[in-house]
Amino acid sequence: MAPRDVVTWLLDTDPALRWQVERDLLDQPPAVWEATRARIPEEGFGARLLAHQDQDTGLWAGGAFFPAGFFDDPANLQLPGQPWTATTWSLTTLREWGMDATPLRERDTAAKLAENAHWEHDPSLPYWGGEVDCCINAMTLANGLWLGADVSSLPRWFLAHRMDEGGWNCEWEDGSVRASFHSTLNVLRALRVHEEATGGTPVLREAVRAAEEYLLERRLMRRASTGEIVGPWVEHFLYPPRHIYSALRALDHFRLVGRRDPRMEEAVQAVRDAQQEDGTWLQQHELPGAIWFEVDVPVGESSPWLTLQALRVLRWWEDS
Repeated sequence: MAPRDVVTWLLDTDPALRWQVERDLLDQPPAVWEATRARIPEEGFGARLLAHQDQDTGLWAGGAFFPAGFFDDPANLQLPGQPWTATTWSLTTLREWGMDATPLRERDTAAKLAENAHWEHDPSLPYWGGEVDCCINAMTLANGLWLGADVSSLPRWFLAHRMDEGGWNCEWEDGSVRASFHSTLNVLRALRVHEEATGGTPVLREAVRAAEEYLLERRLMRRASTGEIVGPWVEHFLYPPRHIYSALRALDHFRLVGRRDPRMEEAVQAVRDAQQEDGTWLQQHELPGAIWFEVDVPVGESSPWLTLQALRVLRWWEDS
């Protein structure tokens, strides 16, 4: 595949991906990519995932974060990874594909989940109030804003659970006092959605700036203490990423908020270095666990999702 053919290849994909190619790589007028995006709930990936929702309860797989009954079988705890089919993951996927929330609002999804979704960690906690994991709460905040649920308590929760370094860590309840690359980026992504939906607040913007500095001081890739790459996952690009941090995902956050900083250069170079001769990026990793259906290619093959993300990050960086 010659480099000039890559965009044509990307256009021959599901509407959930194609509309982003039209908007972010081709600068098509809104009427074009909005028409493609409107097809998400009607065909392809979006329609297939919507079909798995129980319209009576609003749930996917009968559970909030894990499928119903998952913990009833001890053998499940020995499985690699975890299932990715329950409600929070399914909502997050549809939202991140850019689907308009109208079909779910018409199904009264937010109210049904308020009644029927119970956190496996503590079933007494209200679904739209989140639980104790900041990555789960980040998805809940963004999904709730999308669906029109009352998630007003969650921004305060994030402020109360910041680490001294400026970021967050999902393992705070187990005693961790250090911020995490994974957790910090997941919260930043949610707070960006909150800022766009509500206008944000000065105190939240200050928290976001501090968390971004936490990542930038580490060049999006390295430990502050030793300067070593924080983990192999930083340069292992994958789709769907679920909760996994990578230099590419971090750069895409900064692209979305429009913040360019010279401390990102090493991460940008890591993205450049991963490009193949044909102009694509490969699927480099896969998270184990049950899924509804495949949405990308096996490890080692050219990934349309990663290629889109990398191309638009590099375009933003070079245009800036």
